[in-house]
Amino acid sequence: MTNDPRALFVRALDQTQQLVNTTGPDDLDLPTPCDEYDVRTLLGHLLTVTARIDLALNGGDPLTIPVVTTGVDDVPAAWKERRVALDNTLADDSVLGRICTLPWGTLPGAAAIAAYTGELATHSWDLAKATGRLSQLDDALAAQVLPMVRQYVPAEQRGGHVPFGPVVPVPDDASPYDQLAAWQGRQP
Repeated sequence: MTNDPRALFVRALDQTQQLVNTTGPDDLDLPTPCDEYDVRTLLGHLLTVTARIDLALNGGDPLTIPVVTTGVDDVPAAWKERRVALDNTLADDSVLGRICTLPWGTLPGAAAIAAYTGELATHSWDLAKATGRLSQLDDALAAQVLPMVRQYVPAEQRGGHVPFGPVVPVPDDASPYDQLAAWQGRQP
């Protein structure tokens, strides 16, 4: 099928999972590029993101899940459990045409998956930046995600239902992840 965003989405999931699995207890209190999150809170948000994606792709309301999952002692195990459920959802080809309600609008599953690919790639950057592991990021993934993010997240009208700060200017030759982070309102 053309325009099937699942392979790119799975790459973003794999990258995020690798970073989640290798984040240590000494990292949990580190600040992240998200002003309101330390690493512990970001990990809780990533758990929420996986659950929200799965719920949305199955026709549920992702806003019924808190923004940050708390009270989880083993984040990698919880991630793996949610990932298994999400992988099962993604295996059904009908997910691409299923209408999904997202926090920012109603989209077909394929568009929802593409949008969430950008969120996962950006939060992977947040986690890698906070823990000093930017070299572990897949620049090719960011290069593919960047045009989608620029399409789905407008440069104007930031704030409110578009939870990003203003676009941060970066040089044209900035790395794909620096460009992605800057577009999402983060300081690379």
